[in-house]
Amino acid sequence: MAINSDEVNGNESIEPMLKNDASAVSDAAATEKKAEKRSAPTMMIFCFIGLQASYLTWGYVQEKVMTKEYSTGKFPSATFCVFSNRVLAIIVALVATVYQHGKVTVPAPMTAFAPCSISNSLSSWGQYQALHYVSFPLQTLSKSTKMIPVMLMGKLLNKKTYEWSEYGDAVAISAGVTLFSFSESGKSGKEETATAFLGVCMLGVYIVFDSFTSQWQSRVYKDHPGVDQFQMMFAVNSWSILLTLGALLLSGEMATSLRFIMDNPEALGDNVMIAITSATGQLFIYYTIRKFGPVVFTIIMTTRQIFSMALSAISFGHSMGLLAYLGTCVVFTTIFFRIRRSSKK
Repeated sequence: MAINSDEVNGNESIEPMLKNDASAVSDAAATEKKAEKRSAPTMMIFCFIGLQASYLTWGYVQEKVMTKEYSTGKFPSATFCVFSNRVLAIIVALVATVYQHGKVTVPAPMTAFAPCSISNSLSSWGQYQALHYVSFPLQTLSKSTKMIPVMLMGKLLNKKTYEWSEYGDAVAISAGVTLFSFSESGKSGKEETATAFLGVCMLGVYIVFDSFTSQWQSRVYKDHPGVDQFQMMFAVNSWSILLTLGALLLSGEMATSLRFIMDNPEALGDNVMIAITSATGQLFIYYTIRKFGPVVFTIIMTTRQIFSMALSAISFGHSMGLLAYLGTCVVFTTIFFRIRRSSKK
């Protein structure tokens, strides 16, 4: 069989071209990866500021709504607060999804989002409801211990392995915020710090279900890589609206809450502000969890408690002692060394 010399030469000339193309693709991917690594600190700072601004405002107004005596009494329904948050959140998510993808599309079964939607609704309900029974410092104290449940939930749901140093970070950050909280609660009166058993149960509901939510969302991102933060937000809030609306109608709290808002227009403004900051906060939450993982997200939200306590001290007249400043130093020192350790890796 005769061999065509032109064909051989052609094949020989194609091979270097293929190699060059493969090399170019590899170089482009490497360059893109380096650019992504360089932009990571900037994006983390952006997420940090966005989460702090959203949830400091949200926390302040939340405390106001659940503890303030309006002209006809206290706001009657924690479930209604959760529902109003979800309504605005799904509108924002819907607009963002259409803008990003040109249509409403979720590249995963809707049932995949049901567990974290249920847990998200229950954690939000527990957080609102707890303020009827426990003091704000005690609720803040409970949030400061959330890192450890999040890590344990990560091992259970996502089979994640954490280094001992990460558990050490969790304990140190929790201890720092605890010192801050004790400084605040230690100066409160006995009536303010006294809690009911039901209130402690509400805090337990919040911690357990909130830890489950972020880890399940991380699992959905892993199982369905095509899902972005807007689609996650849309799907989760779709389920949440159905759940909370059903609960409001069955309990009769929908009519009671609407009647209360009509009698107290200020309560409407407060609910709208909670809904707006909750929606922007959710955008940052889903992006942070997708980009940096649930543990980094929890660190950011844990440090938020310090700022929240400071805002509460200024707004509601709570005094801050030496332990508060000591706790602040512990938290930020721990975070500094964590970032330093990660950068060396």
